[in-house]
Amino acid sequence: MDNPQFRSGFVTILGKPNTGKSTLMNRLIGEKLSITSPKPQTTRYNIKGILNRDDCQIVFIDTPGYLKPRYKLQEKMQDLWSESYKDVDLILFMSDIISFPTDYDLEVLELLKKIPIPQIAVFNKIDLQKDYSREFFINQLPESCSKAFFISATRGDGVPELMEAMLQFIPYHPPYYSEEQLSDLPMRFFAQEFIREAIFNYFSQEIPYSTAVLVEKFKELDDKIHIDAVIWLERESQKPIIIGKNGAGLAKIRDYAEQQLTNFMGVPVMVHLWVKVKPKWRKKPSDLKELGFK
Repeated sequence: MDNPQFRSGFVTILGKPNTGKSTLMNRLIGEKLSITSPKPQTTRYNIKGILNRDDCQIVFIDTPGYLKPRYKLQEKMQDLWSESYKDVDLILFMSDIISFPTDYDLEVLELLKKIPIPQIAVFNKIDLQKDYSREFFINQLPESCSKAFFISATRGDGVPELMEAMLQFIPYHPPYYSEEQLSDLPMRFFAQEFIREAIFNYFSQEIPYSTAVLVEKFKELDDKIHIDAVIWLERESQKPIIIGKNGAGLAKIRDYAEQQLTNFMGVPVMVHLWVKVKPKWRKKPSDLKELGFK
């Protein structure tokens, strides 16, 4: 890259669960990389999404929502949260105008005061709240947040202005990744995430949080992709719920995952699912390591 005006850098998106961090990253890069659902704590990993433009390459890091850990999985998620803002050029603190400021918002802002990295505040969901005072939100921010933007990540309102503001914090630098690359994660990771998204969308209460997905086989053929995946559950009683009558529950998960993955990968994808009970997997370091948590 010979263009001395080209910018390249890293931006991490921090905030409490369910503020729209994943929706914003997907909107910014123009592709669905992070799974989304109306339920909090959908994101369990740090996910890098790469925006490639003629004038810049920005690597966005979508993070798990900030919370107080109650079990080992959430401890691992918070470790990822703490790692996400090391060596980045900009932090986006994200909340929503409906619930701000919650205790978690205030805890995150208190942490940001101590981090010597440029910060921008992003208040989401303006499409759901017509009357609000921008001054109120801005007055709650610490001095570490130099700017505040009010957006709808779902509709795209305010996102172009946010993008231009972010660009001012990205240094002049050659690209870190190939311009064809959308993420540094393998395709099998996205396979397990889309299966997990189906579970979050179709099942309620504790089921989504008690499940994990492990892709055991990812086979690329000339004209299609075959994926074998196992859904982990914590209790035997959850098995008939997720399988459903005559396998209807598994069929819904499979059909959703195949459609999403076919769109994402650009070739037909066939998904085969199995269900396995792994008691207390959220609390066992060995099980979490198998799922990719260090």
